[in-house]
Amino acid sequence: MNEDLAILAGDGQLPVLLDLEMPAATFVVFEGMPHQLQKKGLISAKFEKLGELFVTLKQLGIRRVLFAGSMSRPVLVSEEFDPFMKSVEVDLADMMKQGDDHLLGFIIGIFIQQGFGIVSAAKALPALLVPEGCVVDGWANHYIPDLCKADELLALTASVDIGQAVVVEAGMVLGLETLQGTDALLDFVGKTKKRLRNPKQKGILVKRPKIGQDLRVDIPVIGPQTIENIANAGLAGVVISPKSVLLIQRDALIERAKALGVFIQALEPIV
Repeated sequence: MNEDLAILAGDGQLPVLLDLEMPAATFVVFEGMPHQLQKKGLISAKFEKLGELFVTLKQLGIRRVLFAGSMSRPVLVSEEFDPFMKSVEVDLADMMKQGDDHLLGFIIGIFIQQGFGIVSAAKALPALLVPEGCVVDGWANHYIPDLCKADELLALTASVDIGQAVVVEAGMVLGLETLQGTDALLDFVGKTKKRLRNPKQKGILVKRPKIGQDLRVDIPVIGPQTIENIANAGLAGVVISPKSVLLIQRDALIERAKALGVFIQALEPIV
């Protein structure tokens, strides 16, 4: 089972969890991109030579691919492009100037054109998703105005393909996730001067997929370290989208949230 599946692995714990669940799958890592996989038999690929990767995967009988883990945008060396990459060089250059959703959509299209089906991490690990409602206690109605503001801002930034998360505290926006990611956002919020923070009401982190985001290849995740960072940033908790955010190491994450007094609430966007 899963012998026809290749997992294109980036950084983080998601590829590690997939390895535990799908040991028969083929794992591909990319030169210059960090990863946490320790297993033998990894295929090492180069972005400049995707054509060669396609040939290798087809020879192995791979019919489906799953994108997992975080990857930064590669610095491509066009002189090293194989014939396939040269054939898409102009279009790829245009996509590299766009946001992540445009670039990922282009890459998905390439794999589909090569005959590969796309498998989502959410389908592979459904137990890491949560339905609407309370995951860890602490949510209260007085956070609703902050949630409304956060959702309004995320709706606006989605149109320019920026970020999946925002921090709002007593009506004030303390930070917006950009290319650096959620951990960098929370670190920034934690360093905000006390005179700019509200001493009576802690803020909240809201993390959701961007409107129109393709969850097959780019699903938001939170893990135990996210919970630690939320607490260190002086926030009350996190609101996530139901069935659209993966809780990595779910049991440990929930236990850590309870220990630190960080709520987790799954709610659909208000605006």
